[in-house]
Amino acid sequence: MYRARVIPCLLVRGNGLVKTRKFKDAVYIGDPVNAVRIFSEKEADEIVVLDIDASREGREPNYELIAEMAGEAFMPVAYGGGVRTLEQIRRLIRSGVEKVVINTAATVSTDSIRAAADVFGSQAIVGAVDVRRKLFGGYAVVSKSGSVETKLNLQQHMQNLVEAGVGELLINDIDRDGTMVGYDMALVHSVARATVPVVVCGGAGTLAHLREAVRNGGASAVAAGSMFVFHGKHRAVLINYPKVGELEKLFTEG
Repeated sequence: MYRARVIPCLLVRGNGLVKTRKFKDAVYIGDPVNAVRIFSEKEADEIVVLDIDASREGREPNYELIAEMAGEAFMPVAYGGGVRTLEQIRRLIRSGVEKVVINTAATVSTDSIRAAADVFGSQAIVGAVDVRRKLFGGYAVVSKSGSVETKLNLQQHMQNLVEAGVGELLINDIDRDGTMVGYDMALVHSVARATVPVVVCGGAGTLAHLREAVRNGGASAVAAGSMFVFHGKHRAVLINYPKVGELEKLFTEG
């Protein structure tokens, strides 16, 4: 039976696994290779790995680390961070990555998306969009891990990514990142109307939050970071993921 995908989103800085809050104050929480191994053992639907410094620093993806993580994964792996060229995408796919996430480069031009989709197929290309609420309403599209605010219109940018050939969209809410208070449902509703699958990320803290984004918000899939790496009110580090039966009930009952 089909159900919405539930996706751990892991943030990498250097060779370490970190977690941010509103894209700031990155806290080291362990070894990313080990985290992928545990999520694989727990039968996660798929996993997203984002290098939070690569685009801002203008450097290449860490192919060696990516290959190590992909080697531990028995589920699809998506990688993003510093991706700009076809050759980089080719190396990532050879490293074992099924999907490549393109964010900052696409805020300048969607040509890289179009070229990548033509060569590798839309199913291998994810268009990521980082958003932050504007002071007087609406959402700003930002790039380089939230450090640069663009003048792009969110809905138009999403449409441009779809027309360029992305197979799905990953919408990351900076204001809710790491807060575990729930998704911004107004944002979820506004982005879920896209004509390709939409994965929402930022704010999930409970299974009910995941259900709400899918059942009430229309999201195709849900991603979360803190929810799957922390436990309890003191945010003790503990890699966790719901059992398959829990997820089946979550999205299909009631």
